[in-house]
Amino acid sequence: MTSLTRLRLKKNEDRRLRGGHLWIFSNEVDTAATPLKTFAPGDLAAVENARGEPLGLAYINPDSLICARLLSRNAQADIGTAFFVRRLEQARNLREWNYDRPFYRLVHGESDGLPGAVIDRFGDVFVVQTNTAGMERLQRPLLEALDRLFAPRAVVLKNTSGLRSLEGLDAYTRVALGESVTVLEIEENEARFLINPIEGQKTGWFFDHRDNRARLAKLCQGKRMLDLFSYTGAWGIQAARAGAMRVDCVDASDVALELAAENARLNGVAGRLDLIREDAFEFLKRTREERRHYDVIVLDPPAFIKRKKDTAQGIEAYRRLNQAALRVLAYGGILVSASCSFHLSREILHDLLRASARHEDRHLALFAKGGQAPDHPIHPAIPETDYLKAFFGFVGRAL
Repeated sequence: MTSLTRLRLKKNEDRRLRGGHLWIFSNEVDTAATPLKTFAPGDLAAVENARGEPLGLAYINPDSLICARLLSRNAQADIGTAFFVRRLEQARNLREWNYDRPFYRLVHGESDGLPGAVIDRFGDVFVVQTNTAGMERLQRPLLEALDRLFAPRAVVLKNTSGLRSLEGLDAYTRVALGESVTVLEIEENEARFLINPIEGQKTGWFFDHRDNRARLAKLCQGKRMLDLFSYTGAWGIQAARAGAMRVDCVDASDVALELAAENARLNGVAGRLDLIREDAFEFLKRTREERRHYDVIVLDPPAFIKRKKDTAQGIEAYRRLNQAALRVLAYGGILVSASCSFHLSREILHDLLRASARHEDRHLALFAKGGQAPDHPIHPAIPETDYLKAFFGFVGRAL
């Protein structure tokens, strides 16, 4: 690998990499010594500091703000099938320590040493996202490694993430290995669910809230529950299995609710679930007008803040949602408020909940906090990998 093109950093711009980070921004590159325009998207390069000392091996995208992502601290590393086999083995070990069933996120990008890659495992079917130009160029050895380690029945490339547009990549979905797949059955917290990896959102399932859903289900026996942004019913169905008296699942997608109906039947709780196709904000407004209340409400919306510039608008959306939910939550009820927006910090969500409770003249006592499950590990040097937060609150009359 000694013939690799070099990417030289400016003086002192290696500190973040030495601290454990894997990203290089375009303004950190010494473009006089190593012009970015000489690279094609996805090219590999040996990264060095301003003194010419090696820092590792990265893939490059000269057209992106994050112009390089480190794959290895060894600048001589051979990034082929064997490299990916080692990374996937390490990722598999972490998951198998935590889970005894083959349903989990196998690769969580930088946290598993594979920046730009996401792989969800659904038994013998794997759904892969390659969200950067570099990982797109490395698809072949990545898929070869998956095939060598797991001999999957199918591998689906679900490359529809909005992140790809930032890398100059098109969106597409296709079966890369094995047979065509439509609906699969998976397990989570002893419940069974049907998912659609081709037409579903992202990879077809959201494993990250697994532990939060298990925590809430234990609190729902005999309760009336509202599952907003319910998708295919993960929160509501697990609550119903645990004894919830009634669950309303609200989502704007017909396709998601059709699968939720199948999932309710699969788990023997169809008689206690109502599936409602409606905008969440409109549903909350109508519920208040009808003077109906719930004992438990789950707010698990999509990311309202996808880019930093959307922060103010997104915070306002979270505020409106939480205040509207508090208006239809019975005194003595439980509110679970979650966010998958990295740009909404735990501290801001915490304060937003405090302010919303005061605005509605309610007493809020936060009794638990939740984050992402172990199959979504956090890279300690990369805050962006720590994105999911959830607060569990008891809501009563004002003191």
